[in-house]
Amino acid sequence: MDKLYYTIGEVSQMLGESTSLVRFWSNSFPRYIKPKRNAKGNRLFTAEDVDCLKQIHLLVKEQGLTLEGASKKLAADRLKVEGRVKVLDSLKEIRSQLVEVRKSL
Repeated sequence: MDKLYYTIGEVSQMLGESTSLVRFWSNSFPRYIKPKRNAKGNRLFTAEDVDCLKQIHLLVKEQGLTLEGASKKLAADRLKVEGRVKVLDSLKEIRSQLVEVRKSL
């Protein structure tokens, strides 16, 4: 993550979800996600917002929690969820590197 702010389209591509779902999550978790707005009113997300959205994605989409359950889990043990997201991101990166090596053989 190199940029200071990410558009909702960029964030939705990172997560592999629709922009409407990212917008819904940002409205549902105002305690954790506080997007800035530009002059046109478009949402601009910081790297911290993107990390939080990745945590929400893990809890809701991959672990099957409800929004209320995800909110409780984030409130109770956010560091554990953040660590799990980082591990999964690094494993995905390793896998993509291994796929590239396999293609080159």
